[in-house]
Amino acid sequence: MTTAVVLAAGCGSRLRPATDAVPKCLSEVNGVPILEQQVRCLRHWGFQRVVMVVGHFERQIRDFFDRTATGLTIAYVVNTRYRTTNNIYSLWLAQEEISEPFLLLECDLFFKESSLRDMLEPNKVAVSRVQPWMNGTTVDIDVNRRVTGFRVGHHTRSFDLKTVNIYSFSAATWEDMRRRLEQRIRAGNVDDYYEVVLSEMVSDGDRSFGAVDFPARDWHEIDTLDDLHVAERAVTTPEWTMSRRPLQRAVAASNR
Repeated sequence: MTTAVVLAAGCGSRLRPATDAVPKCLSEVNGVPILEQQVRCLRHWGFQRVVMVVGHFERQIRDFFDRTATGLTIAYVVNTRYRTTNNIYSLWLAQEEISEPFLLLECDLFFKESSLRDMLEPNKVAVSRVQPWMNGTTVDIDVNRRVTGFRVGHHTRSFDLKTVNIYSFSAATWEDMRRRLEQRIRAGNVDDYYEVVLSEMVSDGDRSFGAVDFPARDWHEIDTLDDLHVAERAVTTPEWTMSRRPLQRAVAASNR
């Protein structure tokens, strides 16, 4: 698996004022932009291509890649309707750039390099035992650690497993997912979460996903200023700082 898709079109309104002048993915955790950490992790695991779905402040994201020697090929998909649509629409827009197995991740995730180790095979879902500050989609799993159901947008319970919003898909699974995305978008459901489609696929028995543990200490989803402050306190430990090697500036802009 050498392709990643990063959804980065949204406004990040809950993170203001940190996002008043920059897109959410370029907000910084102790001076390191979230996107820079993600690129570092992807490059560490041999990824070669990133499909960036952009919208709000897209020029700044392009500038980041123009001035940074990432070693990655960047394909841009522009969501012009980012103010009125949700991640299901952004993922649907990316379909023209995806025909291979890929890793899907949201742009607000700050995680350790080692976290992706078991996500490099298709049809995996990153999950984490719920902590008091977490909310959102959760999953049920069986004794073989296969996902048996999604609960999209529900309040979490102390024993739940929350999705980390990192997924890997085979080409066949993506084709099934793409078809279902198309049906929902044509029906006008542009404000849904793509997890609704994953829930359908599991419920119908069409696809099976394996759960991959992400310890809560190894990742941070940064939606609010409180999330950002928690992350800044956590990533000062040696196991975080050792992996924060600076990315070089690009000699010339080649990814525009």
